[in-house]
Amino acid sequence: MTWTASSCFATLAILFLWRVEEIAEACSCSPVHPQKGFCISDVVIRAQLLGVQEVAIGNDIYGNPVKRIKYDVKQIKMFKGPSQDIDAVYTAPTSSLCGVTDLKTDGKEYIITGRLKADGTMHITLCDFRKPWEALSANQKKGLTERYAMGCDCKITRCTSIPCSISSPAECLWTDWIIDKTIDGEQAKHSACVKRNDDSCSWYRGAAPPAQDFLDIADP
Repeated sequence: MTWTASSCFATLAILFLWRVEEIAEACSCSPVHPQKGFCISDVVIRAQLLGVQEVAIGNDIYGNPVKRIKYDVKQIKMFKGPSQDIDAVYTAPTSSLCGVTDLKTDGKEYIITGRLKADGTMHITLCDFRKPWEALSANQKKGLTERYAMGCDCKITRCTSIPCSISSPAECLWTDWIIDKTIDGEQAKHSACVKRNDDSCSWYRGAAPPAQDFLDIADP
């Protein structure tokens, strides 16, 4: 088989496009309710960010160094995770690779969710839930300590257009995008989807604002 310059170029172009598509697909994140962010994560911590640096964590199959951003953190509280404290959080070096580059290392405290690697290190991506601690509502903080874990067997279904519905009693319909035009609406701020005694699931609101249309606010 004879390879021409044009065929080689075409092959490289295909490989390049495949790589771009792979990266784009890897960074395609659906919005998640804070409870789902808690439930699907290996680690959930409240931490103060102390510093940031780029580090090499090894080499790829071609011998090139693999870079990561390392955030040095002071763990304030662990809501979910291993027995040892987390003192660093790792992420890819650019947002195009799903790296989290917008965290401020000015002493601000964050709630951060992520994955725990086999070596015990915590890694985060753009798809993980993260938010300044001071920006959380009282009910979100309560959810982290108790309520979110009560509903990890429930499914939160995001409503993007009307009509929308649930397919089983073990689901809660998340309607913030429809009602408030944001994913950081009343249900995200004030509600947790928890399991009832009959294994059905329902939104639970603590000291919450008045009820709105489309919301199931019955306490379990």
